Amino acid sequence: MFFRGISKISVDAKGRFSLPKQRRERLQASGVSTVVVTADPARCLLIYPMNEWQQFEAQIVALPNAHPAARQYQRLYLGYAAEIDFDSSGRLLLTSELREYAGIDRKATVIGQGKKLELWDVDRFDEQSEKWADDLNQLPPDEVPSFIQELNI
Repeated sequence: MFFRGISKISVDAKGRFSLPKQRRERLQASGVSTVVVTADPARCLLIYPMNEWQQFEAQIVALPNAHPAARQYQRLYLGYAAEIDFDSSGRLLLTSELREYAGIDRKATVIGQGKKLELWDVDRFDEQSEKWADDLNQLPPDEVPSFIQELNI
């Protein structure tokens, strides 16, 4: 399963939201009834199908937790992780802790990121996407990593 594209969605007062129909149907057609939602350092939320989460979780758990940076990643990704089932209407219910962490109120943006989705407060996403574009446009050519230069864009 691969996620791409961007959509604006609504979140109700209880924290329930529906993924765009095409994404939700792809997940459900693949037998995914549970996702894991967790925090990202960028102050957005990550939504993983359970099978993808399990692979990621194994990598995070395997980090040497005596290392301070590893512990910070474990605290963030594992500490905020919530298994969330689709309800009978195909909606997901965010915990209040996740909504508070990402600043998500009534409007959000969902963007595909390959094996996962990102869920952003709509205003924060708009601000950040402008910054990302500006940062890329101002990046000197000699500072572009070789793995980016090799892309056939």
